[in-house]
Amino acid sequence: MASKLLRAVILGPPGSGKGTVCQRIAQNFGLQHLSSGHFLRENIKASTEVGEMAKQYIEKSLLVPDHVITRLMMSELENRRGQHWLLDGFPRTLGQAEALNKICEVDLVISLNIPFETLKDRLSRRWIHPPSGRVYNLDFNPPHVHGIDDVTGEPLVQQEDDKPEAVAARLRQYKDVAKPVIELYKSRGVLHQFSGTETNKIWPYVYTLFSNKITPIQSKEAY
Repeated sequence: MASKLLRAVILGPPGSGKGTVCQRIAQNFGLQHLSSGHFLRENIKASTEVGEMAKQYIEKSLLVPDHVITRLMMSELENRRGQHWLLDGFPRTLGQAEALNKICEVDLVISLNIPFETLKDRLSRRWIHPPSGRVYNLDFNPPHVHGIDDVTGEPLVQQEDDKPEAVAARLRQYKDVAKPVIELYKSRGVLHQFSGTETNKIWPYVYTLFSNKITPIQSKEAY
């Protein structure tokens, strides 16, 4: 097995099970799971310069622009030069993908294709704890007490954009923005697409793909 560092990216619409797949990849293969949403929350909490810039957009319910997200992620990646990593939520746009390409070569890109009806059902069952970003699903990852965060005991909320009428718009937006990113990685021969309605059925294929690139630290049953 080559000792080259593995650089991987996961793409998928909201509700596609990206978070679950990322956790399993991190546990099984020892990759650092680098989530743009997590870094954004951390920077806003710490009032860093980039956090303050992002906050101005979020408070107005606007998308954080490419240059802010790119700057945030570039500094995080700079700190992790010697690690295997898996990017989640970045690159979201072609501009971000091109910026990433300037600093490193991506070896492996996973794209999750989940039917619209499945996404709609999953998102309508999704509740979150805004301060931490913890996500619960009433079907396969419910909180111990309904409506309450397991760790802090604070109330959970359902986001406006997880409500069915908003899901269709989000999915359309995701597809429009992700299409050129997917095409870029496809043309480079690093894209692997997985389709299905259940994460547990997609997972063995993802596991096999990663096993061909990096030695597992534990068996695939470990989830």
